[in-house]
Amino acid sequence: MNPELLRNVDNIAREKNIDRESILCDLEAAMESATRKHFGPDKEVEVRIDRENGEVLATLDGEQIDIKKLGRIPAQTAKQVMIQKLREDERGSIFAEYQERVGEIVAGTIGRHEGGTTIVNLGRAEAILPRSEQIPGETLHPGERLRAMIYEVKEVPNHIKIILSRSHPDFIRRLFEQEVPEVADKVIEIKALAREAGYRSKVAVTSTDGKVDAVGACVGVRGSRIKNIVDELGGEKIDIVRWNESSQIFIGNALRPSEIREIALCFELNRATVAVSEDQLSLAIGKRGQNVRLAARLTNWDIDILTPTEHTKGLEILIKTLREVESVDDTLIDKVMALGVISVLDLEEIGAEPLVQALEIEEELAVKMAKAAGNEARRLAESKKAGTAAQEVLAKEAENKKPEEPAEIMSDKKESGLLSLLSSEPINVEASPEESSDSSPTPDQTESEKETPVTSDDKDTSTKID
Repeated sequence: MNPELLRNVDNIAREKNIDRESILCDLEAAMESATRKHFGPDKEVEVRIDRENGEVLATLDGEQIDIKKLGRIPAQTAKQVMIQKLREDERGSIFAEYQERVGEIVAGTIGRHEGGTTIVNLGRAEAILPRSEQIPGETLHPGERLRAMIYEVKEVPNHIKIILSRSHPDFIRRLFEQEVPEVADKVIEIKALAREAGYRSKVAVTSTDGKVDAVGACVGVRGSRIKNIVDELGGEKIDIVRWNESSQIFIGNALRPSEIREIALCFELNRATVAVSEDQLSLAIGKRGQNVRLAARLTNWDIDILTPTEHTKGLEILIKTLREVESVDDTLIDKVMALGVISVLDLEEIGAEPLVQALEIEEELAVKMAKAAGNEARRLAESKKAGTAAQEVLAKEAENKKPEEPAEIMSDKKESGLLSLLSSEPINVEASPEESSDSSPTPDQTESEKETPVTSDDKDTSTKID
């Protein structure tokens, strides 16, 4: 009997989380390999370990031999083969374990830095936190405890590559599951999430229980729950938005704390034109475009921000242009505006085919309407009208930007709607990434403040977000 062998196998299996039977099979294969190498490759060798008492039974060409008498060199060979097989088994065990945990939050200790990559010790394995998955501006020191989400697990030659992330939007989702029991219990559901890591995030929530206030539960008493999440993210601002099945209501909630006058939805272009008063313009846009940009990502709608005057002017130009088309009356114009078309450029982008299908008009008339809108849009573009009020806010912010701040070029995608008609050139605005706020909600907050428990004086860069 050899009970010590079985005890060692059990210890290895427990420490390295490897199946006991797999280790015994590896031992048998290692001893067979060493014996065959000792006697020659043409010999028939078989080694079996009794699972009950640990006794090793070896045969050579059908005759039993004492494997202990083979000498030092075969023993060393068996040891090397066994170590290699155990490492392979351990890598397989680590891969299987962490592959199942992709998307979960794990805690580890920061080990060292290799260039921009941070090595994190998770206990059984080391993981990497690439610079691209770190929160911008965050400083990580060796020896500190760190929480991150397992983003990807790869099996590469000789080791397992575990990639962590702290900048992924799902990292915030997992933090809410840990800090808010109602989210973990599925009483509160996170419907949508948009994030610019290190700066600001918007989270749309709804409750499956009418007695539970989704926004209030996520904020917590005196902001205790949301504060824990903000602290973990290094001060990143988080807006809690109430989700609604109505796109108009949802877009209005997503643009809070600004007050919305009117929202026109164009389903053909997936565009929402939002009218806000002059005093709410900067609040709706947000600092460096973050409020409107995140709202667009959260709702999956392209959002244009206009003042009521600009909105009315766009409609007047559209109505005047369509009235010049033969066979177009006020009833047909109302139907066109009911499609969410509020400018001649919108009508040009839609084209004739949707008009034929939605309004049930003749194709020839639809082509004339689209052509007239296109001509008027080009005329307005050539006239080089001044930019909208929203664009002026952005341009002024760009002029006042401190030159020593690091710059981040915001999106310069093609503008749509009235914005591109009334602007001679698209405005590219540089923005600095520095933005922080430690404010937290109190019981005396208004409803809009509860929607955005971590607030700021946001003034942003983009009035049109794709």
